Amino acid sequence: MPTLVLDPQPVELTALIERRRKLGQDLFDEVWEGVLHMNPAPRGGHGAIAVQLAVLLTPLARAAKLVPTDVFNLGDSAQDFRVPDLGMHRDFSDRVWYPTVALAVEIVSPDDESYKKFDFYAAHEVDEVVIVDPAERAVRWYALVGGEYREIEHSAVLGVGVGDLARQIDWL
Repeated sequence: MPTLVLDPQPVELTALIERRRKLGQDLFDEVWEGVLHMNPAPRGGHGAIAVQLAVLLTPLARAAKLVPTDVFNLGDSAQDFRVPDLGMHRDFSDRVWYPTVALAVEIVSPDDESYKKFDFYAAHEVDEVVIVDPAERAVRWYALVGGEYREIEHSAVLGVGVGDLARQIDWL
């Protein structure tokens, strides 16, 4: 259930946020235009799919001269950022904030907000977004065209067909 707590934050909420940070439980938290979205760590199946995608996509990324990473902060500051599950970077350096990527991968978890990130990704000129839904055993690939995402069957960034990738995933 989404909850919005207006400032000033209660001491208990501030303590919860700090405790999550100290324990490393905030890795998937995001800030949407100044509003904190506390995301729990995903289920085990999510991680298993992420590892498979990394193994499958890394050689394609390297061939395209991209640098693959797992979770990272896409955005310009702590006031507005998203945390994709994987990214393929054209301009990679070791930093906290990445203003854009060639490709962002989102693995759907129950009650997540993957599809709600499209406007943010478009504003940050992410060329392609991949949505992997383990519950549906589906891969959907989107390309940025004229400022909005359109579903495609073949990636121009990685040169792979959506069906080819989906068939290689062990959906567990």
